[in-house]
Amino acid sequence: MTFDQIFVLVLLAAVLVAFIREWVPPDIVALSTTAALLAAGVLSTRETLEVFSNPGVVTVGAMFVLSAALERTGCIEALGDAATRWVGRTRALALLGIVGLAVVVSAFINNTPVVVILTPVVIRLCQHLRIAPSKMLIPLSYAAIFGGTCSLIGTSTNLLVDGVAQRLGQPAFGLFEIAPLGIVLAILGTAYLLLFSDRLLPNRETVTSLLDELPPRQFLTEMIVLPDAAVIGKSLEEARLTKLEAGRVIDVVRGDESLRRQLPSVRLQAGDRLVIKTGVEGVIGLRERAGIGFEPDDRFQEVATRRTVLVEGIVGPRSGFVNHRLSEFNLRRRYGVYIIAVHRQGENLRGKFEDVRLEVGDTVLLEGPAEGIRRLVDSGDLINLTQPEHHPLRTDKAWIAVLAVLAVVVLSFFEVMPIAGLALIASVAVVLAGCVPHSELYKSIEWRILFLIFGMLPLGMALEKTGVVELFAVAVVAQIGHLGPWMVLALLYLLATILTEVASNNAVGVLLTPIAIGIAQQLGVDPRPFLVAVMFAASACFSTPIGYQTHLFVYGAGGYKYLDFVRIGLPLNVLFWIIASLLIPVIWPF
Repeated sequence: MTFDQIFVLVLLAAVLVAFIREWVPPDIVALSTTAALLAAGVLSTRETLEVFSNPGVVTVGAMFVLSAALERTGCIEALGDAATRWVGRTRALALLGIVGLAVVVSAFINNTPVVVILTPVVIRLCQHLRIAPSKMLIPLSYAAIFGGTCSLIGTSTNLLVDGVAQRLGQPAFGLFEIAPLGIVLAILGTAYLLLFSDRLLPNRETVTSLLDELPPRQFLTEMIVLPDAAVIGKSLEEARLTKLEAGRVIDVVRGDESLRRQLPSVRLQAGDRLVIKTGVEGVIGLRERAGIGFEPDDRFQEVATRRTVLVEGIVGPRSGFVNHRLSEFNLRRRYGVYIIAVHRQGENLRGKFEDVRLEVGDTVLLEGPAEGIRRLVDSGDLINLTQPEHHPLRTDKAWIAVLAVLAVVVLSFFEVMPIAGLALIASVAVVLAGCVPHSELYKSIEWRILFLIFGMLPLGMALEKTGVVELFAVAVVAQIGHLGPWMVLALLYLLATILTEVASNNAVGVLLTPIAIGIAQQLGVDPRPFLVAVMFAASACFSTPIGYQTHLFVYGAGGYKYLDFVRIGLPLNVLFWIIASLLIPVIWPF
């Protein structure tokens, strides 16, 4: 073996370990891989920059924008609300309606916004039916995967496999070429969920369950310590402020600084603002006592009283909170909002959660004035799971967004232009038409996914250039080639579906596509069925929450634990493996 081959193999092993151990985010791992290949001279600068012309990457970026257009014009939310009205009678009918809706919509747009928007819809539907959201949120995420395998544009993995295959000389896939198998698997997957999800999924606690534990609190009242107050220099206990009948002090604000964490040791100063949590009776009582005269010579002045609401929010994929601590954002000063609890991976955190770095799918229980919570939700950092979204939707432009997506589908079907070109034109059109505000254009693109792709494509090129793909293919054929192409395809699917449970589905697709082509060529058969196997297997992530972004999102919202995914997802993985291995060679003969 040459130095380049050894280097690429070692780098490949290191990348897989880094993905599994999650030392750093996957996109950083991928970009580091590109840097290593350049530094070692395995790839030239020109070869590395070729990845930016990959049609699959261009299409993925454009489809993010089209998905955002459908989201911001209210199309997906309107479908979800309509589905709730139509199917909100029984659990089985509701599950069928939500899964069916997610399958259909995810076949044409990126599945992440579908799950993000439908999650609050599902939670409200579960509240109406009086069942735990954990009974329906994993099926929602699975349904988005089912739909993504019904068309070439349904998921970024399909587009990437097609783009890499075209670079290696394979003919392009048609828009609905993979639909026959995708529809069969979607029907089987839906039937599996209807039959077994109620038995296999738990009644799991979510952060909303903490609402029942909390005393009724409806108002935040702010009082200011006047310059001649007798409490100056005293602690809250010495000032007899720790055992109020009407409420309790939850914060002392000095200037712009919250002293919430140091309440027992705070010595009051003139100008300090005391934030008191109380019910309506408490507000009236405090006012009647002329500004809270706790002692005859204590002096306070009421600053403001605001009605508060309790809301459950979730950290979405585009949130600015991801990888940051809550303490960095000073939500009290910006929005007048307090975080009461954080829920992660089946556990409700009530301690020093403000120092925990937030992740996609973390849910939080927050309390504050309705206007402050609305502004926080409008910022895009939290998604409201308790109440419908309040941000203004551009519903008058919904027809433009729908028309743009339909144009891509129809014109691509008739091969008027490659999908990449059509998607690019349509994405520019919806931006110019105002479906996506200019200020939100770049936020609508999942840059982490794009940079993950940009980082992994050079590794795929290196595998091919150095001859490692051929080494793999020869070794595989030598060991199991005598079993025939059917069994080799089944084992390739199994390898891909195992890898996608622990690593990014896009990375798996990029890495296995050249290997699949090499194996087919060594066997002397058509690579088409092997490419289809990689497409479907790389998306078939059901057994763990870490392999697919939508799983991470519903993980927190449903209060799931890791084994919940294993319990319901592993049988589904096996079912899809058997059915796909049997049907792929029938639909795409060797």
